[in-house]
Amino acid sequence: MAGIYIHIPFCKSRCLYCDFFSTTRLPEREQYVKAAAAEIGMRTDYLPDKHIKTIYFGGGTPSLLDSTSIAFLLNTIRENYDVDKQAEITLEGNPNDLTKEYLHQLKRIGINRLSIGIQSFDNKQLLRLGRRHTAADALAAIQQAQNAGFENISIDLIYGLPAQTLSELERDIDNALALNIQHLSTYCLTYESGTRLTQLRDAGKIQETNDDTLNSMYETICRRLKEADFEHYEVSNFARKGYRSQHNSAYWNDTPYLGIGAAAHSYNQKSRQWNPSNMEEYIYQITNHKQVAEIETLSDTDRYNERIMLSLRTAEGIQLNQLTTQEQTYCIEQARPYITTGKLVHTDNRLIASAMGINILNHITEHLMR
Repeated sequence: MAGIYIHIPFCKSRCLYCDFFSTTRLPEREQYVKAAAAEIGMRTDYLPDKHIKTIYFGGGTPSLLDSTSIAFLLNTIRENYDVDKQAEITLEGNPNDLTKEYLHQLKRIGINRLSIGIQSFDNKQLLRLGRRHTAADALAAIQQAQNAGFENISIDLIYGLPAQTLSELERDIDNALALNIQHLSTYCLTYESGTRLTQLRDAGKIQETNDDTLNSMYETICRRLKEADFEHYEVSNFARKGYRSQHNSAYWNDTPYLGIGAAAHSYNQKSRQWNPSNMEEYIYQITNHKQVAEIETLSDTDRYNERIMLSLRTAEGIQLNQLTTQEQTYCIEQARPYITTGKLVHTDNRLIASAMGINILNHITEHLMR
């Protein structure tokens, strides 16, 4: 099994916190889509298995593509790969774009999962973040998606927003739970270098949330979603039973995937590849049938470190029998202090981060890596 990710970098405007590769040059969408389709055909030898279980349109704002362009890309994938009849096919969308007509078009061409970037139901916070939708827009988009027949809907929320209180976060959770969605991703606001958000913080115009408050917010999210019967299957992700993101789970479970488009990354268990974060360079190289991706061949140490880093984020933790005997011995020895203090649980040949361990997960991960 394998997955395909297609990066759609277009945005109408940049959010203050975003450091993903994106562009506001919307007139270039058609040229970009043609290049992405060409890349799909050029890279059919990368994946060890041509049976595709998941397809994911991420961004940027994929919902800025019309349904004809999305269908063109899906058909190109089907022409070059064996796409599973039950494949999970996800499209990320902004609430403003998800009109009744557009949603029905997406359903007809085979999109069966939506990931909607809501971030907050607080209009003041949405304005502060530079989002182009309101809370009412978000609620309407989800209702329309459900009316269009979508039964697998995920939303994103951000916590640790400037001046956000615990009670405000709880209201966001209340709004999310009232929507009968199947999946929820919650991300701590990060201040990335070069973003407008970081510039505002450095200028003293906004204040970064302190660690104690962030920990309380995260604990609140975990508690509230557990009470609502959501499975906490990865550090930032929660799902109703049977609705884990299959595509994102592949990243954490060592499943190969092909990344299409500018700035997209690929992994086939032997190497990592990444495309240039420059649209002109990407289109030029594809159009001229040149090698578009940079390549890093993974050593045994690289593969061990990646497995530790990714697996420890999940509810299943590190599956020790997937490591070599030498790696198992090293990993368990390094983990022993955290097992003793209850931050890691060693059970059924697995190492799993406890609630205490999740709070210092980066520290534990670094200690277990080689």
